Amino acid sequence: MKLLLLLALVGLAQGLQTRVPLRKMKSLRQRLREQGLLESYLEQHPYNLAAKYFPGIAVEPLENYMDDEYFGTISIGTPPQEFTVVFDTGSSNLWVPSVFCSSPACRNHNRFNPSESSTFLSTNDTLFIAYGTGSMTGVLGYDTVNVAGINVRNQIFGLAETEPGDFFYYTPFDGILGLAFPSIASSGATPVFDNMMMENLVDRHLFSVYLSRDSQDGSFVLFGAIDPYYTTRGISWIPLSAETYWQITMESVSINGAPVACSSGCQAIVDTGTTLLAVPIRAFRTLMRRLGASSNGEISCEAISRLPDLIFHIHGREFPVPPRAYVLRSNGYCSLGLQGMDTPTEEGELWILGDVFIREYYVIFDRANNKVGLSRL
Repeated sequence: MKLLLLLALVGLAQGLQTRVPLRKMKSLRQRLREQGLLESYLEQHPYNLAAKYFPGIAVEPLENYMDDEYFGTISIGTPPQEFTVVFDTGSSNLWVPSVFCSSPACRNHNRFNPSESSTFLSTNDTLFIAYGTGSMTGVLGYDTVNVAGINVRNQIFGLAETEPGDFFYYTPFDGILGLAFPSIASSGATPVFDNMMMENLVDRHLFSVYLSRDSQDGSFVLFGAIDPYYTTRGISWIPLSAETYWQITMESVSINGAPVACSSGCQAIVDTGTTLLAVPIRAFRTLMRRLGASSNGEISCEAISRLPDLIFHIHGREFPVPPRAYVLRSNGYCSLGLQGMDTPTEEGELWILGDVFIREYYVIFDRANNKVGLSRL
């Protein structure tokens, strides 16, 4: 037993240098609510969460900017310039603000200065990423990107030159590091993890994510390894249904043994860049009614103890999400961690399994076998 434990610890020693600690901060939604600004802000900044996943609506990420909470630190350039980023499995590009950007959203965040990096290489290529509430434009460049001690040389990334609007102004992170597939990368940019694999910088072609509950510390993204501490209850492997986002097939969603949504099967995306469970409008209304919430998702805090688990049926197994996970508490308010999503009917039913789901599981994103692994915490 001691030998097995020693071997496990030795095996993890290499993985520790590739572990990115994540810190959990108050979301934009929480901060605006505390200041009494939430309702007016939502009226002025309507958005459609589906825009992140259907290129016909927009190109890519951050539709859930109100609720992102987990951030990590990377550096770019020589000497290194530090940035706080969202590690987003729902997008594929790396971008940060640059000194060429004069938008208010750039001025109050860290900005990359290429003239201060001896390893920066410029290009004439441009980058445009559209959002439901605005957009960002910029140029593409190459430089050394350091992620948890891994130096990815000649990594292509976006240097934002404009960030119109003010929603980026309020976000506590500087940029985005996308961890989805190259097929959805804007401007054909090679994602960071793809370069890690091609340059043999990770032992295994996978990464794993642990998101702590409440205000606990310890959240991380681990590149190239699986931490056995979080898999003692076994790993359920689920094949991908598309190599774009981390997309899988669900059979149904049930409450108290009865299907309530996705009864004919549907698609789901495991997305660390979305805090809530994003649900098709029809299913969202059904769940609001069944769980006794108001139309905007608010619910009595006293009712939590009587609420049922939401059971996600995936690849022949059941994955429960209890009420303590899908009910969010903030300053005496309680609300369901679900959000309606209006998707094009021809695209079929799509669910987004965001952090509300991920916090219940240690999630392994396996590029070698195109599978997602879930281990109950």
